[in-house]
Amino acid sequence: MESSTVEKLSDLSIGSDDWAASAPNLRKNLQILSPEQIELAKMLLCEGQSHLFSHWPEPGVDDRSKLSFFEQVSRLNASYPGGLVSYIKNARSLLADSKAGKNPFDGFTPSVPSGEVLTFGDDNFMMLEEEGIREAQNAAFVLVAGGLGERLGYKGIKLALPSEITTGTCFLQHYVESILALQEASCKLSPGKCDAQIPLVIMTSDDTHAPTLQLLESHSYFGMKTDQVKLLKQEKVACLADNDARLALDPNDKYKIQTKPHGHGDVHALLHSSGVLNQWKNSGVKWVLFFQDTNGLLFKAIPASLGVSSIKGYHVNSLSVPRKAKEAIGGITKLTHADGRTMVINVEYNQLDPLLRATGHADGDVNCETGYSPFPGNINQLILELGQYIEELNKTKGAIAEFVNPKYKDSTKTSFKSSTRLECMMQDYPKTLPSSARVGFTEEYGKKAKGKSLECRTGGTGVEEEKTKQMVMDAWLAYAPVKNNPEDAAKVPKGNPYHSATSGEMAIYRANSLILRKAGVQIADPVVDVFNGQEVEVWPRIMWKPKWALIFSDVRKKVLTGCSVSQRSTMVISGQNVFLDGLSLDGTIVINAISGAEVKLTGSVQNKGWILKHIDYKDSSFPEEMRIRGFIIDKVEQLVMNYTEPGKFCIGS
Repeated sequence: MESSTVEKLSDLSIGSDDWAASAPNLRKNLQILSPEQIELAKMLLCEGQSHLFSHWPEPGVDDRSKLSFFEQVSRLNASYPGGLVSYIKNARSLLADSKAGKNPFDGFTPSVPSGEVLTFGDDNFMMLEEEGIREAQNAAFVLVAGGLGERLGYKGIKLALPSEITTGTCFLQHYVESILALQEASCKLSPGKCDAQIPLVIMTSDDTHAPTLQLLESHSYFGMKTDQVKLLKQEKVACLADNDARLALDPNDKYKIQTKPHGHGDVHALLHSSGVLNQWKNSGVKWVLFFQDTNGLLFKAIPASLGVSSIKGYHVNSLSVPRKAKEAIGGITKLTHADGRTMVINVEYNQLDPLLRATGHADGDVNCETGYSPFPGNINQLILELGQYIEELNKTKGAIAEFVNPKYKDSTKTSFKSSTRLECMMQDYPKTLPSSARVGFTEEYGKKAKGKSLECRTGGTGVEEEKTKQMVMDAWLAYAPVKNNPEDAAKVPKGNPYHSATSGEMAIYRANSLILRKAGVQIADPVVDVFNGQEVEVWPRIMWKPKWALIFSDVRKKVLTGCSVSQRSTMVISGQNVFLDGLSLDGTIVINAISGAEVKLTGSVQNKGWILKHIDYKDSSFPEEMRIRGFIIDKVEQLVMNYTEPGKFCIGS
């Protein structure tokens, strides 16, 4: 509790109720409150919150609701670092800055972070991936998943949404299977016996906790052991009614403070307070990898990212991608202050353009000759070195720099259209770090032209220069978020990513096709089609389980010579030891094989295949998860081969 508040409370008479004079209706009800609740009441009055009790009736009326009110206050007080006193103090400061129009970047000049070039698929890149696989057994994963899919036009939790409908694999299943594949591959590279289990923490919310647990339990945790997965539920924060940071009451319940999500930055405080970080450290974990809930490509980028962290010894490494100017994701920016301080941080897209214009860049955030903004896009995937992370959280208790975004009624900025709240973002963690922290960035860029080399750029740096290490992989490999509904996606400016279920699924097919093409397979060029008003490239529908290929060297080992896949084809590989050798596919093939079965696909496979059929997102005769894509799959004809016994098998013409 703030020292000033402690002093105020000490001045209040313990033996009398004079301290409650500013809230007479509360004063009448003190007899029903416990000593702990009375202390909370004193704290609220000291912080100018007497309005919360103005409607309270006489004792005996709604007493249960009054006690429930203080139960909520106790939860809000316990879940915020420093309690409600700190929350209100921070709110008043940020609201005052907002009203005054204070620029959070005042005194800073933006510039583009520097970097070196790495090439996707070359020896150095594959070395990084191999190093990442070796280090995976020393990693833990944190999935931030507090949101529902309502913004997408999907009523369920986003983790339950299929990442693609060729196999119907939901996001959570894909993530768990990817972690298990990393775990197995890492142990194979470890000398001697290895029984490492890579832990997974999922941050949930009131909205998503029960459905997430149900999804895991109903699918036997998708193959993970139950003690490998831990759910941490995020609490909401109090809403603010005005510039004085008076807490807002729920419009539907006068005995309840209105609350809203605080943002995914809460994950740091939750990890600190739960004690899980120290448990990980004691078990040998070195790295903590953070990611969000609807990016079906992310795990294609993780091995190389982790390899960079391991080799360079970075305390913080964040992954990002090339972004279009004014695209709705933050831009990684080097900021240099007039006093000489520098930092490389995420600047939100709605702040970057005005910041550039205010510092001499008349055109603001514009695309350069590459077709992208020079400021790479942040995708909220962080890799933190655990020891330094624990050391920092012991100082901050996981508190992250906050912001407030009130919607004012008019230019006087004296009242709000609706209540607001403080928010924080997971990726702002580096802002709390000291200058001695090894925080850097790795950038990876690819060329758009089909079949050409795909490059990456690693920006690196000494501690005293750029202090953020960020891996920017080309979006085709690393970033295809699903966050916009069909109507909003169709309004996205031409040339910018849709970030919809449609584009997210097509991006997975594109990535897999390009990876196989890089490995020597003749992959037919895509066709352009329009689904739900979104023009997208439709590549062959190629899917494989993570255990088939985690990294590019895995693909090269399993793709031999003389293979081709037509544009209309579908190929699904579910098996660890499946090899393509002289396969000519024009149709659909599905291979399911146990780990002891070695299967070679060769010769010509031709059939009528699976066909994408257009549907309208307003057509309620189809499930939501189909409507938001704008298509279904008509499974006309296919070759399905199941191998449930060990041995060597060959599929020929």
